[in-house]
Amino acid sequence: MPLVQSMSIMALRAVGKCCRSLLNQYSKGILLNVSQPGWIESSRGAKRHLLSEDVIRMKDFREKKLALSFLGRGPKEQHVKKLIEKLQKHELILQQELKSFLYLCDSVEDMVIARDAIYRYHTENSNVAFGSFRFGPLFLRLCYELGLDDMAAETITDKKMEGFFNDRTSYHITTDMLFSRGSYESALGVIKTMRDRRVGFTGDTYTLASGTCYKLNTDESFRICTSLLEEAKNKGIFITRVAYCFAVMLALRQNETKQAQALYSQIRMTDNSLCQNVKVALLAMSGAVTEAMSILSAALSFEDYSFLKKPEFSREVLDLLSTCSYRGPHMVEVQELVHHLQQAGLVTQQTLEDMLCQTPSTKRNLDQIIQDRRLSRRTMRPLNSMLLSE
Repeated sequence: MPLVQSMSIMALRAVGKCCRSLLNQYSKGILLNVSQPGWIESSRGAKRHLLSEDVIRMKDFREKKLALSFLGRGPKEQHVKKLIEKLQKHELILQQELKSFLYLCDSVEDMVIARDAIYRYHTENSNVAFGSFRFGPLFLRLCYELGLDDMAAETITDKKMEGFFNDRTSYHITTDMLFSRGSYESALGVIKTMRDRRVGFTGDTYTLASGTCYKLNTDESFRICTSLLEEAKNKGIFITRVAYCFAVMLALRQNETKQAQALYSQIRMTDNSLCQNVKVALLAMSGAVTEAMSILSAALSFEDYSFLKKPEFSREVLDLLSTCSYRGPHMVEVQELVHHLQQAGLVTQQTLEDMLCQTPSTKRNLDQIIQDRRLSRRTMRPLNSMLLSE
């Protein structure tokens, strides 16, 4: 790999400063055969992350980076100079010195050197024994921190680096980063690379894939999304509610109402606001206005139980239902229901897009943890059901 070059540094600096806004517009005439200005994402420029902090672990990374920067031996310039000399002289790069340098990186220039160093390190250690330190997540968290999503995508998908990124965490970090910056084609490319390299998929992978396919909203992405979810189902892998909701809304955008209904029926628990809003949208677009009204009426009954968490309905979902019932036999009833919901404080300005792309809390579902823990960390063999607490 070439060493630091002025042109590449300038280009990467521009990338690092680039801030892409996530502006998404539901396809007019695809989601609904009428004009729906309310289906345009309202939170312009907001970054959307599909994975929780306990998966990405950026907080832990920043704390460790800060701690090691204070404990580092000698000034940063010495580490930079030493690593550049080793690269120029084609000398062996040691694991600890590369690790120390990565934790000191805080600029685009540093990351160019770091990229060259990991290429060299991988060439020199491509046959290292299993269990050695994995640099992939560390390098990609640095890219995440500095906004170098293009560098991350190019590096992790480079065929020369096959075997270096052999953990699913690296792919998850990169895909979530690309998704948050609106680089959906690149995000899907990372998932395809992950699959080609036979890195095992988990529930988080399918959530990322489903969300990315939803954003792309093409015939091909719809085919990929449904195929992946069917594959996960056949393998018994836990699929999150948000992954299914992405797939349902993608199906609706592709005018595949029956497929959307089939996907929704596979969600185990539908008692949260996201699923309720997706259900109302699905029923409205299927012409089942009375069933949608039943869900809204049931929500009003929660007023009598102050200790229960009340569902909230997106204004744009209610507008969709009103549009679908316009000049129909239930138009007045829908209008009255919407009015009562608003008086009860059950209407939110949060869009369905906001709900779908909301960053999950760090508390993970127990079923998902059990599903993800099917391999022993010690032997890498399937766990017996009695050993899931290992």
